[in-house]
Amino acid sequence: MACIPTLSPSLHTLSPHSSLHSNSNHCTLPPTSLFGTRITLLRATSSSRSLPYVNGHATSATVSFSLPTPKTPGAAPEKTPKWSARAIKSYAMAELEARKIKFPNTGTEALLMGILVEGTSRAAKFLRANGITLFKVREETLNLLGKSDLYYFSPEHPPLTKPAKSALDWAIEEKLKSGEGGEMNVTHILLGIWSQKESAGQLILADLGFNDEKAKELAKTIDGDVDLSFKSQT
Repeated sequence: MACIPTLSPSLHTLSPHSSLHSNSNHCTLPPTSLFGTRITLLRATSSSRSLPYVNGHATSATVSFSLPTPKTPGAAPEKTPKWSARAIKSYAMAELEARKIKFPNTGTEALLMGILVEGTSRAAKFLRANGITLFKVREETLNLLGKSDLYYFSPEHPPLTKPAKSALDWAIEEKLKSGEGGEMNVTHILLGIWSQKESAGQLILADLGFNDEKAKELAKTIDGDVDLSFKSQT
């Protein structure tokens, strides 16, 4: 009958204050009579604990670089308007919504859904107060544009369609024309979507009861003057 090995009573115990075979990142246990080997434990470091935080910043940076930026030659960087945190998050959610419904691009309909998914902006609250919800917009999107192929996978960052790019460019232009400081916000994006006549997002807004009067009402809450002529951009 094989004998069962037992741990030697003379084995060392590891205490929190032990300095035996240890450094700031590793702690090596003493050899045991059972195995005759050393076991090294890797302690958690501040860099490993901060990985989610770092990754979150990396994601935000990727989204920021995907958004169009104002072109103001000669202007100091600190005077160039920036997208607000809510606008950046709305855009990130727009990309995610485009991927959820397996679309190859981020269109004005996705920008609209992104605004509602983010949900905390004045523009999103205005939409909900007027009965325009994420569920309705998603349903209208599928009715208008149809469903994608079941086996199609969207790119990680679906590129903007031409109307969506024009909507964001419109938002930038209006902010620059206002001459006001501050950030470009979600209201700028929503009014930019409405400016793109016959785009999917604008048609969905119109079908759900949004109109020029509501656009003017919303524009009163934006910083600076906004041109509400909504001429079609080509």
